[in-house]
Amino acid sequence: MEDSKIIIDRMNELCRERGITIGKLCTISGATGSTVNDIMNGVTKNPGVFTIKKLCDGLGITLSEFFNTDDFKNSDPVIK
Repeated sequence: MEDSKIIIDRMNELCRERGITIGKLCTISGATGSTVNDIMNGVTKNPGVFTIKKLCDGLGITLSEFFNTDDFKNSDPVIK
């Protein structure tokens, strides 16, 4: 699975768990809607760590918690 798809799926999962929309996540995290839309639509394939951190802060989780999934653990290495 493509890394950007893993990020999209993870963000959707976390929003579903909290009963919030992606739009609400933008509001509570302070991320711009255009930035998050680009991530969610696959336009941005490799979002920056600070953007992910901002979204994690809005979700009330750490970066470690965000990336602590089987999909991330089993993804192909970035450097081969």
